[in-house]
Amino acid sequence: MSHSNSEESPVFRRGGVVKADEDRQQVFDAFRRWGYYEANLDPLDVFPPLQQPDLEGLGGEAAEEARRIYCGTIGADFMHLPEPERRRWIIERLEAPAEQVDQQKILERLIRADLFEQVLQARYLGSKRFSLEGVTSLIPLLDAILDAAAEHGAESSIMAMSHRGRLSVMVHAACKSPHEVVAGFEDVDPRSVLGAGDVKYHIGATGTYVTSSGKEIGIHLVSNPSHLEAVDPVAVGRSRAKQTRYGLRGAYVDRSQETLNKVVPIVMHGDAAFAGQGIWAETLNFADLRAYTVGGTIHIIVNNLIGFTTPPHQEHSARFASDIVKRQSVPIFHVNGEDPDAVVRVGKMATEYRATFGSDVVVDLIGYRRHGHSEVDDPTITQPRLYERIKDHPQLWKIYAENTGIDATGIAENVRKEYEEEQTKARALKKIPHLRKLPDYWAPYFHGRYKPEYEVNTGLAREKLGEITDGLVRVPEGFHVHPKIVKLLEQRAEMGHGQRAVDYGFAEALAFGSLLLEGTPVRLTGQDSQRGTFNQRHAVLVDTETERNYLPLCHLSPNQVFCEIYNSSLSEAGCLGFEYGFSRDYPEALVLWEAQFGDFANGAQVIIDQFISAGEDKWNLPAGIVMLLPHGYEGQGPEHSSARLERFLQLAAEDNMQICQPSTAAQYFHLLRRQALRPWRKPLIAFTPKSMLRHPDASSNIEEFTHPRFLPLVPDREVRDASRVLIASGKVGHELRGERRRRKDTGTAIFFLDQLYPMPRAEISAAIAEHPHAREIVWVQEEPGNMGAAGFVLPRLERMAKAAGLVSRSVKRSPSASPATGSAKAHEMEQKTLLSLAFTTAGNHDN
Repeated sequence: MSHSNSEESPVFRRGGVVKADEDRQQVFDAFRRWGYYEANLDPLDVFPPLQQPDLEGLGGEAAEEARRIYCGTIGADFMHLPEPERRRWIIERLEAPAEQVDQQKILERLIRADLFEQVLQARYLGSKRFSLEGVTSLIPLLDAILDAAAEHGAESSIMAMSHRGRLSVMVHAACKSPHEVVAGFEDVDPRSVLGAGDVKYHIGATGTYVTSSGKEIGIHLVSNPSHLEAVDPVAVGRSRAKQTRYGLRGAYVDRSQETLNKVVPIVMHGDAAFAGQGIWAETLNFADLRAYTVGGTIHIIVNNLIGFTTPPHQEHSARFASDIVKRQSVPIFHVNGEDPDAVVRVGKMATEYRATFGSDVVVDLIGYRRHGHSEVDDPTITQPRLYERIKDHPQLWKIYAENTGIDATGIAENVRKEYEEEQTKARALKKIPHLRKLPDYWAPYFHGRYKPEYEVNTGLAREKLGEITDGLVRVPEGFHVHPKIVKLLEQRAEMGHGQRAVDYGFAEALAFGSLLLEGTPVRLTGQDSQRGTFNQRHAVLVDTETERNYLPLCHLSPNQVFCEIYNSSLSEAGCLGFEYGFSRDYPEALVLWEAQFGDFANGAQVIIDQFISAGEDKWNLPAGIVMLLPHGYEGQGPEHSSARLERFLQLAAEDNMQICQPSTAAQYFHLLRRQALRPWRKPLIAFTPKSMLRHPDASSNIEEFTHPRFLPLVPDREVRDASRVLIASGKVGHELRGERRRRKDTGTAIFFLDQLYPMPRAEISAAIAEHPHAREIVWVQEEPGNMGAAGFVLPRLERMAKAAGLVSRSVKRSPSASPATGSAKAHEMEQKTLLSLAFTTAGNHDN
């Protein structure tokens, strides 16, 4: 990488001694670029400095001074930054005299961090706690970050971390009372746990941190699973939502750095996970993207130079776990965890850098792990020499007390006594305390089990639909619209005024527009979502001459709320995790993530399994995220046919989510409005069409948008007193109705099951009862028998059929390892066979 600033150009000298009177700038440039390789970063010396040939022959006063700055206990890796002003900023602070730190406070915090762990070890021997010992300087590092953040206007911090040191961070950063945290080790009443609960080192916490200057910062430690790094995008998405609250200006959101500084995301990583997991890299990529930026995330690698039993040379190819960060303009500060003064200085500098430039920054805090991966592990089996050295290594607070000359005896005695008393309090508790509470903006919303009183009317008057339509098709004067879009806008004007059937794309726009005018913000992101994968949305118009963007949904009324529709990065896990996090802290908004094709959600399975389906049950944390998953068998092959209904239905229990496949444009309209307007907040998994997006059978008359509500089951109004009832969901239902017309069949009723979960049993039973002469109920799906909704729907449908005295059967593709055939002709043959079998007699076996 070349730099235009000649004052910072590096030198590449090999051999020979550079005399003291030679170019001081060139000497310093060499150390600025390479010095971190030779820095003294490892307290145990198992990760020794790596000698650099470019520094080998440098001598004299300038080299000595540069070596002291760049090869001490701080290794600054920043010369890859392309911005000269950022490099200059770092250089000025590193080369200035070191600021004084509060060593008395640092010592006390180190004592607290260490003795907290020791008391737990003594009282709960054999229990897993994932001790912080070996990197206890994380606590003064967080102190430094929070102190500096507050001086730059921070009022809140979203923190994310895995299990290592989590209990200590709960006490010392989230400021929970030790006995509340320790209660997780006690055998208290299990009925006091809401839902299924989770282990103590996954639970989140909220609290208030008071800085050295007396300022308060709300701390939100995000609940997380054992799937390392999966929480990263969730934390950043939550930060974005909270920043949006601070920046809200009606239809406009102020995202100045001053506003973004009010909420500081701090994400703590393990070194092995940071090097090995991809989702943090997806999250890092969000840093400068308009759809996701949070003004910088502070990343801390809690680096104990081991991953369970795996040494560094087996877990990452680069010298440092952090090296992959250098693909972006993000500085990295490696620091020896046993130089607490340096740790505190780095924490302050990293925070000020983030506040100044709105950039991510990485602090690589290098220490060791005093015990095994958990306290029940014996690490001497796999690292005998290392743990022989650790056994004789004193605690950091003792080293620091000796180095500073501060008598720590009295402090240690008082802290130990305090923690032992807290443990006694924990033992007396009858219920496990709740370490977190939902913010006040969740007060109007419900979660838990569904109740009928949560229902609301979602229909709109024709006049209101016409007003919204006029705003959606209006473009500013002088804006050059593509000829194809001109025609589209003309057609949409006809749709909204009842002169043409409304398709899915415009039904969605009407839903969004109506919600924005009623006070519900809308945020939609996804791959190519501004236009839509299937050319159906066109939410953002592009000027054909200037490429300026125009989003009509943002210009409906001066009094509307904000709307954000963005193309996402090419990521699933990171992007879905971000939107889930956003929905967690903005329940008033309709927050949607769209997959380009439904099966791409496979890449986000951890987010779906651990957060969306189980987050409320484990952590009592509701969310209203909407997943839009294009689904349907149209001969496009195994990869673009199925959104894997079966996986979501397998996860469905205890009213944890809603799983729907709206059969018409109007149903889609009502479904979106229901999700936003009901006070019941649950994730919505919406399987959306592809070929049916503009199909006449799936389009709707404008009058259907005035109907009161979404119908979980759409009965058949064309056939009365049928002898056979077919029940289907999605595209195949329209194909069945087409086959019925072809056959001139008047004895078969076809129902659309638009809500698969919670399954509308009462509505199904009532619809069946309207056909008293029906002999059979047939479930029809286009997916293979081992996929789709069959495994979920059939047992329930069979019970209902039996209760009504009817025969039940099913029609579906044969079980298959692959979701669909790759041959378009084979697909057509299979589809014809499937439709034909649906109209056979009840005597046939299931297909």
